[in-house]
Amino acid sequence: MFYLIIFIFLLLDQLIKMIVAGNMLPGDSIPVINDIFHFTYVRNTGAGFGILAGKRYLLIVISSLILIGIFIYRYRQRDSRLLEFSLGLITAGALGNLLDRIRLSYVIDYLDFRVWPVFNLADVLVCIGTGLFIIYIWRSEGGKNETDTPHQ
Repeated sequence: MFYLIIFIFLLLDQLIKMIVAGNMLPGDSIPVINDIFHFTYVRNTGAGFGILAGKRYLLIVISSLILIGIFIYRYRQRDSRLLEFSLGLITAGALGNLLDRIRLSYVIDYLDFRVWPVFNLADVLVCIGTGLFIIYIWRSEGGKNETDTPHQ
């Protein structure tokens, strides 16, 4: 399931980016719902919110280390469909943006809600996957904390 999720969502991410780059110029904006949601082509040389702009190699290294960590963690913990799904989404999103950085030196962003910086499907996948991963960890820990241990 893990690899299928990565394949499907990575393919979808790259296909959408290819369509945007092939049919729009940077800065072009197409309203879908006027003043609420637009497709806007942005070349992002940084990470989320444009932080670390121009730090391509640093972002490539960070993304690569995160991906290695995901594969190691997944190899050691294969006990849950929720884990497989969450890590698959995170991996697909991270790979989608990493491929852009390596191939183009920037990430193609296009989802523009006008009240938030422009982002892409890969960013959405990382956010949803991270949220599901947090739920997985919370469930696997059983909601335990230090006060749950018996006193002697």
